[in-house]
Amino acid sequence: MKRFIEGVNRAQSTLFPERLEDFVGEDNPVRVIEAFVEALDLRKLGFSGVDPHATGRPAYHPAVLLKLYLYGYLNRIHSSRRLERETQRNVELMWLIERLSPDFKTIADFRKDQGKALRGVCREFVVLCRRLDLFAEALVAIDGSKFKAVNNRDRNFTPAKMQRRLEQIDQSIARYLGQLDRADDEEPVAAATSERLNDKIAALREELAQLKVLEAEMNATPDKQLSLTDPDARSMKTRGNGIVGYNVQTAVDASHHLIVAHDVVNTGSDRSQLTRMAKQARVAMGTGHLTAIADRGYYKSDEILACEQAGITVALPKPQTSDKRLKGLFGRDRFHYEPDQNAYRCAAGEWLTWRFRNVESGRTLDTYWSSACPHCPIKARCTTGPQRRLKRWVHEDVLEAVQARLDAQPDTMRIRRQTAEHPFGTLKAWMGATHFLTRTLPNVRTEMSLHVLAYNLKRVLNLLGPIALIRAIQA
Repeated sequence: MKRFIEGVNRAQSTLFPERLEDFVGEDNPVRVIEAFVEALDLRKLGFSGVDPHATGRPAYHPAVLLKLYLYGYLNRIHSSRRLERETQRNVELMWLIERLSPDFKTIADFRKDQGKALRGVCREFVVLCRRLDLFAEALVAIDGSKFKAVNNRDRNFTPAKMQRRLEQIDQSIARYLGQLDRADDEEPVAAATSERLNDKIAALREELAQLKVLEAEMNATPDKQLSLTDPDARSMKTRGNGIVGYNVQTAVDASHHLIVAHDVVNTGSDRSQLTRMAKQARVAMGTGHLTAIADRGYYKSDEILACEQAGITVALPKPQTSDKRLKGLFGRDRFHYEPDQNAYRCAAGEWLTWRFRNVESGRTLDTYWSSACPHCPIKARCTTGPQRRLKRWVHEDVLEAVQARLDAQPDTMRIRRQTAEHPFGTLKAWMGATHFLTRTLPNVRTEMSLHVLAYNLKRVLNLLGPIALIRAIQA
């Protein structure tokens, strides 16, 4: 006896071949994909090709390619060529799309041409989660993260990078010209050296001419950036060396860490994204009131006011941008505002009274100062000017309410970190080191929607299990 588990003989024939149905268990996630896609109204979502043409070669039904993509992103298979191979060897996929095997070009074109409809499928799954009452708290954490684009840093130009490269070329040409002058005095090697140096100088001058053309194109763009591989990708600062890519925004539910709303932008700053993402999250969750928490990168007074006016409660810390503390002077927190007096009380007990109102950069500001400043015994610790002047925005009470809310709930930032950051880590691990595979902003948004849909689907599968989720879809 061999004492090992033995497999089936490859030459063994069977009278009745096994069915694909026998290889897919009742709790297999592919059955969830099947049930979800079959429950969708593809025509209403905007998929083209739902109704077949009367003539010509038959096409694949959009449901087939949608199932293929959902399976691929759920199992970290994002490439159209890899998906084509999987259809020929993966038993689960053979069951899911009934042994069809589209070629990679058909698969890739489906993602490119059906972008809007695919993004709608992602929203439909969020609607399903809402129907399952998975958004009970109406609390979301908003965050952004930079994802790499299909564009090398050497093929992205900003004014600073362009200037550095032009200076490097000028210095290299000057260095080679100096070497060329010295080579003329060395007769035995002058001919070979001169030819090599002349070739380098000619190549640099050709590159210089090309850069001048690119510089003109770069200066014609609104943000003074130019990317050659992916025209929509932009250079963005990160904690490392910076990347050329996109800024992915998400609003994550605090209860089950589901991504309720997302978007992709090609601006590196998060400061103008708070209201837009909060409103999208509120619509997606179907709630009248929403609490949104974010980090200090989203702090912008106009955005906070817009959220307040829209009935959205926000909590986020204020960035410390003043240099007073670095100079050893009192910070603004040492001045207490009294609404009844419309004045500030300073550390010395004096009143900074209202003086005038003006408009700066579109914001209406009130200015306060005290006449006692020149004779104050602690003036050297407060200001280097004649008086310590404070400016107060007319809607400053909204910002003070945000700070008071944050002070009353010290765990808010810990909740934000636990809620918003791990989905980004999971998505980047699934996407691999290169992150996005597609180019241009519309295609990247579609690709991100597929990743978010796969993430949410896997989360709900872990929460409810395949069988319970299938019953909920079919209910």
